[in-house]
Amino acid sequence: MKRTIKAITEELKMEALDFVETVFREYSDEEEGKLVRSLVAEIRSKKYYIPELELVMVNEKEELIGYVMFSRFHLEGNYENELLMLTPAAVRTDLQRQHISKELIEYGFEKAKSIGFKAVLVEGNPANYRSRGFETSSKYGIVPGKSVDLPNIDCLMVKELVDGALENISGAVEYSDYETLK
Repeated sequence: MKRTIKAITEELKMEALDFVETVFREYSDEEEGKLVRSLVAEIRSKKYYIPELELVMVNEKEELIGYVMFSRFHLEGNYENELLMLTPAAVRTDLQRQHISKELIEYGFEKAKSIGFKAVLVEGNPANYRSRGFETSSKYGIVPGKSVDLPNIDCLMVKELVDGALENISGAVEYSDYETLK
């Protein structure tokens, strides 16, 4: 199967919303699907949105098979030009475990680094992100704030895109900028 990664286009924006909702509904439940759809729409409406870092993978028929979004993120009002948040990542349910998210995320790392970003945060299952080079963020002084409810501290992770970038980045992660996450 031929797979192509590209930045989101206006023509694909609605389809991408439907796609992430479907993937998260199938993975979890209807409520999770709607939540993730709302989060994507909200991120797009914020100053943190970076269209060239909202990425899709399509097959040879131009059907969406994977999706990932990186957006600017700040810690206590700092680092928004250095730090990104990776959320969400979604792969068509019947195509999971075929390295689609890996390819999208790795492509996103290179693109983000090329436009000057230094590190990426993600919240999720460590087993899904350790192989991409993510480490527990608290190791670097990046800790969950009051608005971040985690099952385990290891679920908040960070990856340097530039060696040594995290030596000068620290603070509390808060989701207070996002109505969807309140």
